[in-house]
Order: sequence, then C-alpha cells, then structure tokens
Amino acid sequence: MAALLCAVLRLSQRARSRGAVIRRYGTQETAWTCHTLTHRALINVRGQDTHSYLQGLITNDVIALEETGPTALYTHLLNVQGRTLYDVIIYSLKESSDGSNSVLLECDSSMLNSITRHLKVYMIRRKVLVEACPDLVLWALLGLNTHCTHTAEGPEPESEPQPELRNGDGVVAMVRDPRTPLMGWRLITRNQENPPEIFTACKHGNTDDYHRHRYKIGVPEGVRDLPPGEALPLESNLVFLNGISFSKGCYIGQELTARTHHTGVVRKRLMPLSLSVPVENLPLGGAIESEQGKAAGKLRSGVGELGLGLVRLSHAKETLTVSSTQGEKVTLTASVPDWWPKDMKDKL
Repeated sequence: MAALLCAVLRLSQRARSRGAVIRRYGTQETAWTCHTLTHRALINVRGQDTHSYLQGLITNDVIALEETGPTALYTHLLNVQGRTLYDVIIYSLKESSDGSNSVLLECDSSMLNSITRHLKVYMIRRKVLVEACPDLVLWALLGLNTHCTHTAEGPEPESEPQPELRNGDGVVAMVRDPRTPLMGWRLITRNQENPPEIFTACKHGNTDDYHRHRYKIGVPEGVRDLPPGEALPLESNLVFLNGISFSKGCYIGQELTARTHHTGVVRKRLMPLSLSVPVENLPLGGAIESEQGKAAGKLRSGVGELGLGLVRLSHAKETLTVSSTQGEKVTLTASVPDWWPKDMKDKL
C-alpha cells in the first residue's frame, strides 16, 4: 500500500504540473457535469513484471502506456474461448525508482472479487502485486458541447474543451476517456474530494444521467452490457472503441478474435436503442425480432427508454420488436452511433 501511495503522489504531481496547460485551454463558459461512478472499482497492479504480465491477459497493447504513449487504455480480458469476461480501463502510474511499473485497472465493482481472483491466477512466477483501492474514487466529467468530426479511421474530437483546474492537489489522474471523445474525461481522486472544488464551471451530475448518456451514444460498460462469457469483443465494437491491438503478441482468447477480424465478417453489433416503453418493463436478454418475425438480436440493458442491444446489421434499419414482461409486443429502433467510423456508417 505504501508503494501505491507513493505512485499516487507522483501522479498527483504530474496532474498539478499539467494544470497550466489545462487552464490555458479551459474556459469559464464551458459547463461540466461530474458523475461519481460507484458502479466502477479500481485495482492496483504493480511490480517489475506489470507490463509483461498484463500483455498476455488483455486485448490491447500495454506497451502503449510507456511514457511517450497515452496515460489510459481501454481493453477487455477474454476467456480461452475468446469471449469477454471483463471490460477495463487501465491508467498508467509513473514508474518507480526501482524500475517497476504501476497501473490502476477500472472495472465493474460487482466483479471486483472475481477479476482480482482472475488476475491472481496468472501471477505465478511474476513479480507483481494485485490489490483493490477502496481509498480512491472514480468520476466521469462530461462536457455539454463535445462534438466529433469523422474520418475513415473513426471519430476525432472537434475543438474539444478541457476542464479547467482550480486546485489539483486531490487529483490522482485525469485523462480523456480512451474509448471515444463523446465520453469526456475520467477523473480519479482520493476519498472526500469534491470535483466542483477542483474545477471551475463544474457541477455534480447523477449516475442515471451518466448511464443515459452512455446508452444514447451506444457505449457499453460493465457486466449488464457485456455479459461475462457471452459477449464477443468485436460484436461489442471493441475495435471502434480503441480497445484492441492486432499487432501485439499472444494473449488469452486471441485466436477466435484475430480470425474473426481477418475474415472481416461481423454480422451483429451492439447498437443504441430507442424504446417505446421503459426498459424496466422488458426482460433483459429478450429476443429482438424484425417486422417479419425473424430473429434480429437481443436486448442487453438500458435505462428508461434508452437501451443497448445486440442487433443483426441486416435488420438494423427496420422497425424492431421485443416482448414485454407481460407478453406484449414493444417496438424499438436501432441507431448508428456518431462515433462509428464513417466507412462503417456508410455501409448501413
């Protein structure tokens, strides 16, 4: 724990050193809502073998977390059949004086014990330590005016504003969400910190609004959206969310994922859904059907009248239905997210 606190202190110093840059781009007119993410938890992995250890477990390339690369990485941990077990965001902490690396893994809080056990299974002969971080709090900072332009490779932020630091003493890490610019910023603080006191033009938001934002733009998060052992990474848009490398070495579950990628055939994808009734009246995992009664996908999750579903692309433009818990047919429509690559959007 002492090693983690030292790493946190060094990262806090880095956050403060970036304050001048952040202030230069921040504006008083920018409005930010700060959402506490109690459904997410943090795990510290540290030691001399941290990067090589994680490299064999995750879909993305942990080497990208070197000093010249990004400070956060989105990725999945797969089972041996190539299906998603856990979605995580990895935050890089500064290398310690003895040359060892330290990272924070953000995961679904309901799976904290399971993912910790999973990580420890592969610790044999590895110089790493794995422990939960209950003294740290995760937040999402969402701006009101974030837009994207699009290229063949995917979305790029359009004049994206940055939060303006007022006092960075309690900031452990603050990075752009690595999945898409539309998800704003990720913030990690110590307990008892209050983001409106850390940033200017910032106010508290509630968790339901955060989830509504996610579902509206079609970004999955956690086991409700990505059922362990069931979800497939490419169907879950892992490529579009910058969560996978096809040039790195082997990792658990790579074979099926690489084969599917190289064939170029992905017939179903997670898509945002607009529902005619609140999702609370619908069975999660319920079958989605086309107008002709053909199988068109499955309802995964949602909040209110927004949801996520695994939809067959051949039916994505049709009016779809799902049976309610009372057996009534409920209509829904799928939409193509703005952050999908332009060439993919043009195909639909």
